[in-house]
Amino acid sequence: METTNRSAVTTAAIALAALGLAFGVGIGPPARADDAPEAGVLVRAAFEHYRGDASVGTADMTIHRPGWERTMAMRVWTEGDADSLVRITAPAKDEGNGTLKKGTDMWLFNPKVNRVIKLPPSMMSQSWMGSDFSNNDLAKTDSLVNDYVHEIHATESRDGHTVYQVRSTPKPEAPVVWGSLELEIRDDHVLLAERFFDEDGALVKELTTSEIGELGGRVLPATLRMQKAESPGEWTELHYQKLSFPDSLPERVFTLTNLRTPED
Repeated sequence: METTNRSAVTTAAIALAALGLAFGVGIGPPARADDAPEAGVLVRAAFEHYRGDASVGTADMTIHRPGWERTMAMRVWTEGDADSLVRITAPAKDEGNGTLKKGTDMWLFNPKVNRVIKLPPSMMSQSWMGSDFSNNDLAKTDSLVNDYVHEIHATESRDGHTVYQVRSTPKPEAPVVWGSLELEIRDDHVLLAERFFDEDGALVKELTTSEIGELGGRVLPATLRMQKAESPGEWTELHYQKLSFPDSLPERVFTLTNLRTPED
């Protein structure tokens, strides 16, 4: 379980995600170094840029440990700022395992026991399928946007882009895990890194992105690596093969029936 003194329910922000949503904030042209955007708008736009109104993707997740490594293939669906479905497609021993998030509720399905389990908030920060991503990281809610105050504390030029370094601190009484976050966001809304700190200011884990290119008609990182600070030899990578951004998805996608008995 991740180090924290706060109650659970936060997000990894992005990326898987992950790294998403329709906030009514349009994506404008890249900001100039001398015309920095407001920090909250920048974070919202980066989140929206990755996830869109809805998304469908295929990805591999590789869990690496010093003595072993395993890879799972999966399909991922998201819609809006709070609905997501992740389903394992390989290897055979894990096929059919799924995770559904609707609003603030989350369920797991294990086909071997044919059972759907609703996760309590206390389990949201626990490991997902033995990886370095938590249930919250895969859920990708808008907590990062709504529960934190954002401030741009530095900028730099990197590979022809302006990179904004954003520090995010929780709002008073916000039901979040982290003491603070640090994000690196490019001027074209690509998230480069996200660092997670506990209440004492110690780094707990870091998300980094790479292989930036076109996915689903957008410039996005194809690979996201999560690594815990205290275990440099252990990491998990999520690599997207395909990603598309439809305007919407059928209502049946984000249901317990579809979680248990897929129609596709």
